[in-house]
Formats: sequence, C-alpha cells, structure tokens
Amino acid sequence: MDPIAHAFSGSAAAAAGLRRITPLATAALVLGAVAPDIDALWLFGDEFAALAHRRGLTHGIAAVFVLPLFIVPLLLCWDHRVRRARDPLAPPARPLALYALAAAAVALHLGFDWLNNYGVRLLMPFDGRWFYGDALFVIDPWLWLLLGGVSFVAWSARTPALAAWAALWLALTWPVFASDLVGASVRTLWVVGLVGIVVLRWRLGKRADVRTPGAQGASAGSSARVTRVRERLARAGVVLAAAYVLLAVAVNAPARREIAATLASEAVGASGQIMVAPVPGRPLAGFVVVETDAGYMLGDWHWRARPRFSLRENALPTQFERAEVAAAAQTQQARDFLAWSRFPYAEVEAEGEVVRVHFHDARYAGGRGGIRGPRIRLARDTLRELPR
Repeated sequence: MDPIAHAFSGSAAAAAGLRRITPLATAALVLGAVAPDIDALWLFGDEFAALAHRRGLTHGIAAVFVLPLFIVPLLLCWDHRVRRARDPLAPPARPLALYALAAAAVALHLGFDWLNNYGVRLLMPFDGRWFYGDALFVIDPWLWLLLGGVSFVAWSARTPALAAWAALWLALTWPVFASDLVGASVRTLWVVGLVGIVVLRWRLGKRADVRTPGAQGASAGSSARVTRVRERLARAGVVLAAAYVLLAVAVNAPARREIAATLASEAVGASGQIMVAPVPGRPLAGFVVVETDAGYMLGDWHWRARPRFSLRENALPTQFERAEVAAAAQTQQARDFLAWSRFPYAEVEAEGEVVRVHFHDARYAGGRGGIRGPRIRLARDTLRELPR
C-alpha cells in the first residue's frame, strides 16, 4: 500500500490501545509500519533498477527481525536524551516491548503490501519469488478513511494538529477526484465519510472541552471518559478495516474459479495465471488478465453484474518469440523490468533501419495507466546477425 496507509495503520493500532504497553509505543508502531519503504531510495536512480529491487530485502521475512534493530536504538536514545531529560520522573521505555511492537508493525507492512497486485517478495533474502494478494488497489480510499479517521480522532487534540489534519485530508482528497480510475460513487462516499469523521471529531471535542467553574474533578472525569470513547472508536475502526480487508481477500479466489469455469465452458483455456486486479474503492469489482499460450486476454469482473465476467476484445500477444524482442530483452533495463513484471509483453515498431521494442505489463494494459516498461532501440544490422 502507499506510505500514508502504512503510517495510518501504525497510528491506528496505537490508538486502539497498544500505546499503553510502553512509553514510545506509538513511535515504534508508526516507524515500524513505514520502515520497509526505506528501499524507495532506489527511485532516485534508474527507474527500472528500482523496479527490480523494490519490495525485496526490506520486505522479506528477515526484515521483520532486522529492521526493529535499527528502530529501537533510535527510540531509546530519544527516550534517554530528550523525553526523560525533560521529565526525570517519567517511566523509561521498555526495549523488548518496543522491539516487539516495531516487529509487529513491519509484519503488518508486509501483509498490506501483499494485498495489492504490484507484488512483494515475502521470502527475501532466501527466495526472490513474488507474491500477490490481488485484493486491494495500491491506494485505497476506504483504508485511508477507516485507519486515517481513527488516527485523526485520536491525535488531533490541539489546534496546530487540527490544521495539519485539515491540510492532509485536502491532499488525500485530490487523488480521489483526480484519478480516472475512481468512479463517481466512490467520490461521493469519500466526501460523506470524510464529513462523518469530521463531525465525530467535533462532537468528541465538544465533550472534552466541557468546563464547569470550580469543578475540576468533573472536568477531568469528562476528559477521561472521552479518552475511553476514543479508544473504543479506534478499536471499532481497526475491526472494520480488518473486516474490509478480509472481505476483499475472500472474494478473490471464488472470482478466479468462476472465470476459469466460464472460459472452460467457452472452450477458451487459461494456460497460466488468472488475475482479478482490484479497482480503486470497489472491492467487488476487478480488472481481469488471463494468461494463455498465445498471450493475455483482458476482461472485467463485478460480483453484482450479470454476467459477472466479460472479456474485452483487445487480446495481447507477448511477442517474445520474435528475434528483435529477444535481443531487446537482453539489455539491462529490460532485464530489470522483466525481473519485476508479472504479465510481460512487447510492442515492436519498425522505422527504416531502426527497430523499437517497448515492454509492458498486462496489469497496466487496457487504459489503466500505471507503470510502463523500457523502450529499447535496436539497429537492423545487429538483428541480421542474430540466429534464427
């Protein structure tokens, strides 16, 4: 998932009660939830080398145990030099508890990244295979609302925090309305949900700010009750988010089975994978790629449609049997792209003595934008020397 959803997952888990385990528990959860994306530094280099290395070492099972070894010393240093220097009577943070929370947050990050169809190499560094959950889009507005709403209610007690949250919600609203992949119904529900959590925060804020002259005990009791209410709401939000994720995961396998049965009944055999890729904000709909001997067939799926599965007309041949494609595939950029690609295919353009081979992945075909592969330029003279 995107880094914002990862950060929300850590802060929501803290708000739901895990922050009580030890001082700096919230920091351990948030840092652990975003730490695996340190490999985004690859994006400052070649874009296709970044594809080959992203979601690898920092997203494998070993990262669950290794990354907290960097997070915990930083937190303990902060605890000693800053937090307890300001308040010598404050209880110290517990190293083992911080390690366990950071490790759990890293594992949560890996699980979230498995949910989409970009892929994650969960067995690194022991095995470089990619794993795909095909359940949620990389950017999911409902996770933003559920986990972000939990975080907003829990961590917006002061005016500067409210201003920062307002700016963040405006920033998150922009891709929801700017993307062509997001439908009008999703945008409407987004606005309704956003207004709902703002109203909820306002109502809780009114209760927390009750002040009766000469009744400090009553005021403190009111604040304590609001704190308990916020924690219960946080737990409810986390449970709803978990239920939403489980629903998205559960409906994928039956969809693939029905698609395979439909293709078999029409004498169209799938020789390889069937992918039902998630659509932003619509867990019951999907973009379908079917791998066949000749290439890929594209289609659409929706649980409430009749029929639920429909094929598109634009089948995609892979063209890897062509000499020029095989030659282009030996370049470094193509090798990096193909190391990441799940459904690779190529387009060939000839112009005079020049041949251009453009690599793609069918996950982003059919007008879905997304990641494009390298465009390799070859001279015809070099192709004549290749064995046929």
